[in-house]
Amino acid sequence: MSLTALQIRAFSPGATAYKRADERGLYLEIFPNGSKLWRLKYYVGGKEKRIALGAWPEVSLQAARLERDELRLRIAKGEDPALTRKKNKATAKISAANTFESVAREYIEIKMVGEGRAEATLLKARWFLDLLKPAIGHMPISDVDPQMMLAPLKKLEARGNRETAKKCRSFASRVFRYGAATGRCTTDPTAILKGALLTPQARHYAAILEPEKLGELLRAIDTFECYPITKLALKVAPHIFVRPGEMRHGEWQEIDFEKAIWTIPAGKMKARRTHAVPLSRQVLELLTELKAITGGQGYIFPAFHTRLRPMSENTINSSFRRMGYSKDEMTAHGFRSTASTLLNESGLWHPDAIERALAHGDSNAIRGTYNRGQYWDERVKMAQWWSDYLDELRSGRAFD
Repeated sequence: MSLTALQIRAFSPGATAYKRADERGLYLEIFPNGSKLWRLKYYVGGKEKRIALGAWPEVSLQAARLERDELRLRIAKGEDPALTRKKNKATAKISAANTFESVAREYIEIKMVGEGRAEATLLKARWFLDLLKPAIGHMPISDVDPQMMLAPLKKLEARGNRETAKKCRSFASRVFRYGAATGRCTTDPTAILKGALLTPQARHYAAILEPEKLGELLRAIDTFECYPITKLALKVAPHIFVRPGEMRHGEWQEIDFEKAIWTIPAGKMKARRTHAVPLSRQVLELLTELKAITGGQGYIFPAFHTRLRPMSENTINSSFRRMGYSKDEMTAHGFRSTASTLLNESGLWHPDAIERALAHGDSNAIRGTYNRGQYWDERVKMAQWWSDYLDELRSGRAFD
């Protein structure tokens, strides 16, 4: 006799599980905890097998019978539905581990962390992933095609974030190449998108380019009241030409006081090449003072609340605002433009030596290495001249 909805509702749990048959292999199993589970008994190659069809009442009697009839048709064609379900679960598990997001996270945590990339670089990579995640994060990496990849990039571009769109494409490309190398995909769909994005607009950082105004800024820094490490960062920054991020992430182990060199690892540099910075007498004195405050371990310019993180990227710019300099007058990055302009205007230094000091790397790696050796002695002299010149501007002697 087949079951009825009324009978199913009346089945009470017993001390042990028991079964009640419907028809054509379908039956209901009632468990001591009161749950009722539909199962189908069938045979493949003379061997009895069973497959679960869901729990009652979520799966009604009518729904269970429809599912049974579908499965019996597949069994008649030689399929084993339990085996198919097992394979599908395994495939889904593999696919879940091979989504763009999972492969990207693996790339960041294994490849980038393993290569010793700077924490700032890792944070940026995770940010790029967060931007791409809503569009392609959940998709198997092998299924992402150029059109799917282009959509989130164009969305960023439409918001005016051209540079971010370009960097997201570059990050995604590295993830796809990693995925191909590890057997999760075969192509890089970003490869044909290079011409599809608008060229980022050049970004110009506000900078003081007049010697007298630079002298005024240096005097303002001297009288500015703030946290001692911030004060020393403001004093060091004009001397060394490095990018703000490179300065903030500097570590004491990179400083050689005896040789007066700061060697910044490739992982912290924009051009991904090690950069050596000659240190003037004035910078060494400021660093010695700073070392006494920080203890000479970890970051050269640590954050206010913890020595485990570098100074905030907004610290120096915020200090300029508090000193009365607007974002259109001066920025932390602007010190590089200041140095480049005034060093070139002095006529004392080879333009290539100035470019090397600014870490504007040569696209030819061999030539770049040669130029570093060729201009190193000049850069050492230039670093000391520049610090002496800043002292003159600060004192006002340069205008006497």
